[in-house]
Parts: sequence; C-alpha cells; structure tokens
Amino acid sequence: MEVKDYFNKLREVRDVSIATIDKKGIPQVRIIDVMIVKEDRLFFLVARGKAFYQQLLNNPTVALVGLTKDWESIRMMGRVEHCNQDMLVDIFADNPNMYGIYPGDSSRILEVFCLKDGYGEYFNLSGHPIYREYFSFGTGKIKEEGYLITHACQLCNKCYESCPQSCIEVGRPYQIVKENCLHCGLCYEVCPYQAIRMI
Repeated sequence: MEVKDYFNKLREVRDVSIATIDKKGIPQVRIIDVMIVKEDRLFFLVARGKAFYQQLLNNPTVALVGLTKDWESIRMMGRVEHCNQDMLVDIFADNPNMYGIYPGDSSRILEVFCLKDGYGEYFNLSGHPIYREYFSFGTGKIKEEGYLITHACQLCNKCYESCPQSCIEVGRPYQIVKENCLHCGLCYEVCPYQAIRMI
C-alpha cells in the first residue's frame, strides 16, 4: 500500500488515539477525529483552551494509533504543524457534525494541526501469518523493529519450532520473515546460543 492508503484508512476509522507529552514529561492520550486527509497529511482540530493545544505547541511530536473493523492497526509517530485557519472551511464541509458542536462563530476557538513528517507501521492481525509493513511520510525515515538472527546461529532449530507465526526460514543462518513477525521475542528467549538480537 501507499502512504495515502494508510492515511485514508485512518480517515475511515475517524476516531484515533493520539499521545502527547505534558510539561512534566508525562504521556497524555486522548481520542481525536481525523478531520480530513490531504496531500499525505492528516488534519485534526484542537481548541485553544485545552491542555492538548499547549502540549502540541510545547512539543509537536505525537504518536497516534487507529484500528479498523478488519483488525488492521495503523500506528504513526511524527511531528505536527500548526496550519492555516483557512482549512476550517474545508474541514467543516467534510464534517458537518462540527456545525452542531461549534455553532456560529464559536469555531474561531479551533486551531488546525496536521501530521506531516514521520513514520508508521501497518499491522494486520486478520490472517495467518499476520502481516506487518513499515512506511514513512514527509521527511520522516522508516524505523523498523523486531529481531534478527545473526551468524552466531548454530542451526539448532529451536527458534523455528517455537515461532507462533511460523515466520522463521531455514538457512545459514536462519532468517526471520519480517513482514510476518509478531515481535513477541520467543525466538530470542529460546535461542541457546544468543544468536538472535533485537533490532
């Protein structure tokens, strides 16, 4: 899939969890509405009176996650940008329920933000084996996680036998199929030769 597909899936989900850091360094999480997706950017609104607004100004780095009805998890981390208020017109047009929440000119309390630079992970739990994919957007760089089997592998087969998703392939050394790995760490724990390391 392309990055725009991940953004559009989150727009379909609409309500996603987003995390920020408060002034004491404590993580804060809340539900936001994905208001509009445009040019590989995800737009949302924040009222200036909320602590959320101050957190975004003080530290514009966020993490968000949404889950589709088909058990597709989309997780993104990156930087948000304060956007032009002219976007409010398009946002309200695409989200007519907002007229009832902020009637008349009360919408002037709202500020537009967009997630524009970062990276993410698509994680589909609906099949066997599971499927995972990494992506980046804007100036973000892909950050992969998981495990790697090194050349210290002695071909003992313990990781192969223990993997719940059967995503380890026999070879010299054995290899983990990254797209199907749960990142559970069982292979790492059972390896008697410490040949598996965390990425």
